[in-house]
Amino acid sequence: MRKRHFKSLVPVVIASTAGLGAAIPSASAAGAHVVRPGQSIQKAVDAAQPGDTIVVLPGTYRESVLITKPDLTLRGSGDRTVIRPGAKNAPSAEACVKTGSGICVLGRSGRTVDGVTIDSLALSGFKKNGVWASWTDRLSVRRVTSEHNGVWGIAQERSTRGKFTGNTARSNGDAGIFVANTVDEEGGATDTHGTELQDNTLTDNRIGFTARRVRNLSVHDNTFTGNCSGVFVVGDEGRPQAGAMTIRANQITGNNKFCVATKRLPALQGSGVVLTGAADTQVRSNTITNNVGATPLSGGIVLFKSFVGTKNTGNTVSGNVALGNKPADLANGDTAGKGNTFAANVCTKSTPAGMC
Repeated sequence: MRKRHFKSLVPVVIASTAGLGAAIPSASAAGAHVVRPGQSIQKAVDAAQPGDTIVVLPGTYRESVLITKPDLTLRGSGDRTVIRPGAKNAPSAEACVKTGSGICVLGRSGRTVDGVTIDSLALSGFKKNGVWASWTDRLSVRRVTSEHNGVWGIAQERSTRGKFTGNTARSNGDAGIFVANTVDEEGGATDTHGTELQDNTLTDNRIGFTARRVRNLSVHDNTFTGNCSGVFVVGDEGRPQAGAMTIRANQITGNNKFCVATKRLPALQGSGVVLTGAADTQVRSNTITNNVGATPLSGGIVLFKSFVGTKNTGNTVSGNVALGNKPADLANGDTAGKGNTFAANVCTKSTPAGMC
């Protein structure tokens, strides 16, 4: 059993003279490291022990940060703590700098980095990703704003039991939040063992949330708006098949931004929820409105065979309010798929007809 360093949040100092208006751990608190503007977050991470908390005071920090130790908490002061690209990276952050990311949590095969929490800060302007995680377990990313990054706002691969709660990801080049089996090779879907997205706001990205070749996760009570596509589940080849997830109680509206075609996907616009090559997924009790476009994947809830021919199987679309979506509120473009059911949805138009 890993020995944890329990940390005390007392004594505290009140930083009202700095305009913080809140209590923060003092530098002498057990297991707490306080980083002030002009100091290096990475140096505090390097000095920390598993179980410690690094508190980053309001200010702009121009660096990338690499975490490879378990059970660390990196906590800022909301949008007043901003991490941007910079030239003053510590040598120990080199592996994160190479990924073009702001904060990296990196384990390796057979040795995951477990129990890391990233809380209450903002990342902006990185070449690739705001937060990038690989080979992690129980990663928690909460109350983070990740915007204007070149690829993903917050991303996880080869990882399990992640929790993404209360984040805002906007104006990123690809997905606001991205969960994948792996990004650099083909293969069957990874069982995420219950990765969860809750209460996130994902807006003005290419795709709000992409699940790529993963299984066993929950996406609920989020808001997706102003993206080219709200939720995109990518199955493709490989066994086990992607899916076995629940997409429920989300607000998915007006995802009408236009994104040009890529090598893997046609142009995107006006897509609420898209399943391609997914299995045993529930899409239920969502409000999906006014997603309008004229691309092959446009519509409120769209089933489409994957672009390598894998069919959707055993998916259930039920209890959704899907209205004002065009060309249809419900669209099954994968009629060769088996066991897909549409039931008790409130909608006006479906393709094929008869599902409303």
